[in-house]
Amino acid sequence: MSKHIYAFGGGSAEGEGSQKDLLGGKGAGLAAMSRLGIPVPPGFTLTTEVCTYYQEHGDDGVGRYPDGLEAELEEHLRRVEEMLGQRFGDPQDPLLFSVRSGAPWAARVRRRLRGGLPPDRNRAPGRSPGGIG
Repeated sequence: MSKHIYAFGGGSAEGEGSQKDLLGGKGAGLAAMSRLGIPVPPGFTLTTEVCTYYQEHGDDGVGRYPDGLEAELEEHLRRVEEMLGQRFGDPQDPLLFSVRSGAPWAARVRRRLRGGLPPDRNRAPGRSPGGIG
């Protein structure tokens, strides 16, 4: 199984700043900053290989993800939850993610992650008691 996701934050990173081809410019930058000790919130980067795989597989213009990606994504979600003491989808104090990408499949990832936001906060995040927005 190849690695599809690289963690960063909390003073460490699985990737390096030199891995722009694999992590993209933003992912490589976050890895470099985290390794330098710059306070970077914990998160993770899906590799450019995931994007390429998605574009090259599937039918009718709808790609599919590589085998093992969902399990790896769940593992990285749990890691961030543990580091921040919050739970993805918690109705009182949801863990939120910022999804950044110019990749065509990014909208599907955003929809998947938005699924962790309770419906009442999905409508008006700027007005939530958690100060989202």
